[in-house]
Amino acid sequence: MRSSHSARAAAAVVAAEAPASGGIFGRPAASVPVAAVAAAVGRRIANAVPLLVFLTVILGLWQLLCSQPGAALPTPTKVVADTWPLIADPFFDHGGVDKGLFWHLLASLKRVAVGFSLAAVAGIALGVLIGQSTLALRGLDPIFQVLRTVPPLAWLPISLAAFKNTDPSAIFVIFITAIWPIIINTSVGVRNISPDYRNVARVIGLSPGEYFFKIMLPATVPYIFTGLKIGIGLSWLAIVAAEMLIGGVGIGFFIWDAWNSSLLSEIILALVYVGLVGFCLDRLIALVGRIVSRNATTAV
Repeated sequence: MRSSHSARAAAAVVAAEAPASGGIFGRPAASVPVAAVAAAVGRRIANAVPLLVFLTVILGLWQLLCSQPGAALPTPTKVVADTWPLIADPFFDHGGVDKGLFWHLLASLKRVAVGFSLAAVAGIALGVLIGQSTLALRGLDPIFQVLRTVPPLAWLPISLAAFKNTDPSAIFVIFITAIWPIIINTSVGVRNISPDYRNVARVIGLSPGEYFFKIMLPATVPYIFTGLKIGIGLSWLAIVAAEMLIGGVGIGFFIWDAWNSSLLSEIILALVYVGLVGFCLDRLIALVGRIVSRNATTAV
């Protein structure tokens, strides 16, 4: 019996004294995480290869076609050469509208942030109302279906007449553009909640707040964020178009001013930035949607 206890004690001492970074055969314990990281990096590189190939082909064709005599557009190399001061220093500010691209993009993003936030709050509230109430669905849905077909820029004269100022007018155009997909997707999500969930909530006596956070929100988050993703894309499109008409600092005005000055290279550079910012906005909304969906599901 004593020898058995001694053997177990010795085994415990050996286990305690074994190096944390390796096993009894000297294999590093960190080899598994390193291998996993290497595999993840390899997958990302493999996924990026098709993008790089197609991007190289597109740029190569662009360079080839626009290098011909009489080409209407500048080549990629000429775009970079012509706009290098803007690329190298996007933060300059010489007063007025003579600013770097960072400040134009920031001004546009501020307008989008205000207009889109207002559209998100109002759109989700109206979507919940329409989804919950048959009376609201019959009364408001036909009106919304008509209004959402009006082109965004058609609202600009009305907003300018109402607000007498360019910034509120641009924000209103963003609001009226983004709100419709949010309303429609939210209402569809609410209507698709299973009647069994509603009956259970009624039986156990959930308050309206508890019903919203425990049943409605987890069930409708995918629909809401689908509407928000569509809405943020439309908002970014609308602000660029609206700023071409209202003037002032903003990426839309920058593009229109470059056109009036026949600076095609600056227009192309601005379009690249517009596309990259729009892509980032879309991914940001998708990331927030995943976080909210996970937290809402966990809370249930």
